[in-house]
Amino acid sequence: MITETQTAINTETAVKNPLGLKKIHHVEFYVGNAKQAEFYYRKAFGFSRVGYMGLETGNREVTSYLLKQSNINFILSTPMSPEHPGSEHIKQHGDGVHDIAFLVEDADHAFHEAVRRGATPVEEPHDHGDEHGMVRHASIATYGDTIHSFLSYNNNNGHNYNGVFLPGFVEQRVEGDPTGIMLVDHIVGNVELGQMTKWCDFYRDVMGFFRYITFDDQDISTEYSALMSIVMSDGGHNIKFPINEPAPGKAGKSQIQEYIDFYRGPGAQHVALLCRDIRSTVAKLQANGVEFLRVPDTYYDELPSRVGEIDEDIESLKKLGILVDRDEEGYLLQIFTKPVEDRPTVFYEILQRKGCKGFGKGNFKALFVSIEEEQRRRGNL
Repeated sequence: MITETQTAINTETAVKNPLGLKKIHHVEFYVGNAKQAEFYYRKAFGFSRVGYMGLETGNREVTSYLLKQSNINFILSTPMSPEHPGSEHIKQHGDGVHDIAFLVEDADHAFHEAVRRGATPVEEPHDHGDEHGMVRHASIATYGDTIHSFLSYNNNNGHNYNGVFLPGFVEQRVEGDPTGIMLVDHIVGNVELGQMTKWCDFYRDVMGFFRYITFDDQDISTEYSALMSIVMSDGGHNIKFPINEPAPGKAGKSQIQEYIDFYRGPGAQHVALLCRDIRSTVAKLQANGVEFLRVPDTYYDELPSRVGEIDEDIESLKKLGILVDRDEEGYLLQIFTKPVEDRPTVFYEILQRKGCKGFGKGNFKALFVSIEEEQRRRGNL
C-alpha cells in the first residue's frame, strides 16, 4: 500500500527530477579515426579499452571503441561510410562530442516527458538488444548537433542487460595505466551570442535543471575578450552543464567565438574530469604528453593572500601549473589542457574539489590571459 508520505516524496522527486535522470551514462565522440583516437586516450589519459564494435562484430555502419577509467565511460565512434550522419558531423566540426547520454529510470518516460516539455525528438524509444539482453534507448536534440540519449536497463517492460556495456559491443580489454581521474564533474557547452538564455531555459523547462551559478562579462573578461556563463544543474547536483556565450563589445575575439568559428556552430567545449589527487594525476598526464595551459608565475605569488591556507605546497602547484580557488565551503584545484584537436575546439579540465562547489571564478582572469596568448599564436585573437 502506498502511503500519503510516499506519494508526497514521489511527487517532490518528480518535480526536482521530472525525467528520472540518474547520472551521465557515457559521452560519445564522433572522430575521424577511432582506432588512433583510442590509442591517444589510452596512452595519454590512462583509459582502458574495455569494448569494441565494428566490422568484426557485424556492424558495418560504425566502428566504436569503449574506453573506461573509474566511473567515466567514453565511446569513440567513426562512421564507415560518407552517408552516415556522423560523417557530416566530422566534416563540419572535426572530432567532437556527439552524445551526452544519461542513465534514466525509464527511457520511455524520459523521452515522452522531455518532448512534452518542448524537446525536439531525435530517436523514438526503441529496444536495442543482443544475446545479452535488451536496453531501452531514445534521444533528443540539444545545442548544435549535440544530442542527449536516454538509456534504461531495467524498467516496467522488463528490460535487463548483462553484456559488457551496450548491445553490439564485445569485450575487448587493453589495459591503460590509470591517471587517477574518477568521474565527469561537468560538461561545458558553447553557444552563439544571444543564445545562452535560450539553452538555459531549455535545461530548466525540459530537463528540470535550475540555475546554479551565473557569471557575467565583468566576472570573465580581459581587455581583449569576454564571455558570459550560466551553470545549470540537476536537483541532486550530480549533473552540471555550464552554458557559455561570447560577450560583445570587446576589442578581441573571445575563446567562445573562436570555438564556434572553428567548430562551425555550438557544441561541447570541454569535459571536466574529477580526480582525488590532482598533483599525482597532472604529473602523470604531463609525463604522458598531455599539454596544459600555463598562467604567469606571478599568479602563485598572490595565491596565499587570495585563497588562504591550503593543504598543498604552493611550489608543487606552481611546478605543475595547477590553479586554486576558494568559496565559502572550501577550495578547488584545477588545470586546463590545450585543445586536443587540430582545431582549437575540445579540451579538458582536470579538477579536485575540497569542499568547494564553484568553478574557479577567481582564476578566470589569469586563465584567460593564458588562453588569449594561445589565441594570439594561432592568429585568432
